[in-house]
Amino acid sequence: MLRMRKLRAAAGLAAALAAFGTARADVKLPSIFSDHMVLQRQLPLNVWGWAEPGEEVTVKFHGQTKTTKGGDDGTWKVVLDPVEAGGPFELAVSGKNSITYGDVLVGEVWICSGQSNMQWSLNNSIDGDLAILAAKNPNIRIISVPQVGTQEPQKDFRGEWKVASPETVGPFSGVGYFFGKQLQETLGVPVGLINDAWGGSACEAWIPRDRLAADAKYKDLLASWEEREKGYEAAKKAYEDARAKAKAEDKPGPGPNQDPDGLMKGNARPGNIYNGVLLPTVGYGIKGAIWYQGESNAGRAYQYRDMFPLMIQTWRDLWGQGDFSFYWVQLADFMGEKPEPADSAWAELREAQTMTMGRLPNTGEAVIIDIGEGKDIHPQNKSDVGKRLARWALARDYGVKVPCQSPTYKSMEKKDGKIVLTFDHVAGGFRPFDVAEPRGFAIAGADRKFVWAQAKIVGPDKVEVWSDQVSQPEAVRYAWADNPVCNMYSAAGLPTTPFRTDDWPGVTANNTR
Repeated sequence: MLRMRKLRAAAGLAAALAAFGTARADVKLPSIFSDHMVLQRQLPLNVWGWAEPGEEVTVKFHGQTKTTKGGDDGTWKVVLDPVEAGGPFELAVSGKNSITYGDVLVGEVWICSGQSNMQWSLNNSIDGDLAILAAKNPNIRIISVPQVGTQEPQKDFRGEWKVASPETVGPFSGVGYFFGKQLQETLGVPVGLINDAWGGSACEAWIPRDRLAADAKYKDLLASWEEREKGYEAAKKAYEDARAKAKAEDKPGPGPNQDPDGLMKGNARPGNIYNGVLLPTVGYGIKGAIWYQGESNAGRAYQYRDMFPLMIQTWRDLWGQGDFSFYWVQLADFMGEKPEPADSAWAELREAQTMTMGRLPNTGEAVIIDIGEGKDIHPQNKSDVGKRLARWALARDYGVKVPCQSPTYKSMEKKDGKIVLTFDHVAGGFRPFDVAEPRGFAIAGADRKFVWAQAKIVGPDKVEVWSDQVSQPEAVRYAWADNPVCNMYSAAGLPTTPFRTDDWPGVTANNTR
């Protein structure tokens, strides 16, 4: 298995190198290498680019010299020995020409990925204006990857590393910035943040198409896209004809949102974002990734149980660094509050996210069921989101003794017409917020009809749940709704993870496309 992962990693970097592997007169590197970049400390570092076939290429960095030659396809790569945190340094690359990158730091590098809530800028975040005014930390560096959706593997992108400052951080990811700021101030080493989030993106767009095609679970999904792809040329012609006719008649025609190109080049087509956004960064040394996505897959939450772990594992295989850390944000509360317990696609997506921690190592989930806004799918409190993600990294990657995991359901016991729940990761016991009584619990009998329940904390890690309407309870759910009313926290201030004790089929169980 280890050898297979190494082969996949080599194939991933080779794809990035060979995507446009034509011979070039000058030595060139992709844009992920630039002035002000941060290189990952304590890790062998890939440096790659293009040159004429057979051209000797020399890379010098911090006392190291590595030499290679351009391959037949015009690509080259060297691997630098691990370096401790520090800088600024210079990275010099020479062949028939010379390139020198200055102000290079070595520290911690993290990918900031997902859809619109990760893309959401610091400019538009609560207290973002204050954070921008205070962003005078040259040990934080940022780079953003443009949104390019394509089935053709891309080798590069337009972008460059920037030093964090009041002039540069405003458009950057709010979650990513608050995450990186917490890490940098805690660890005292440089931090580099790579933002490649794309609003509205679907998980399948971040996965190589061949990896999806290799699993029968995604047959229906891919078939639905193949149908659209086959009809693209006819749809494009119809669109252009309609626009021409409307123009000739001086009438409004179909708008840009009706252009079939939007679908083909967009953020939902399987493999599109992998090829156009992620691939040009594959192989660049990183510590890990943070992820905020799921809204676009909520209608297929059961499918997400497998797709999300597949995406993470695929990224790890391609990068070739082993099981690098991957932490995500569970979906926030959103939409209207329901007067009675009900099924919820968003609750099922949250469940799928939580399940991923049991499927893959070095993963973690920041629960924000208390941070959302019912009226807005984009909660603007990005500071607390970034800090909850930072807790995971600090505790698991850097040995800092801080609580990171929200209380999670462990087991249940039926007792005298009630159900006693036991939890893990309670960190000092429970602390209900605002009122003393636990809220957010529902209970059902064998008829599977849930009603609101009463609850009582009966131990540091135990909650007793019951209802006079259910004499023989079978299952309990907590915060199981689009926008639940719930108030259970650990003493460390982390909200309890939404859960259910049952495995009764949900509303998205049969949705595959």
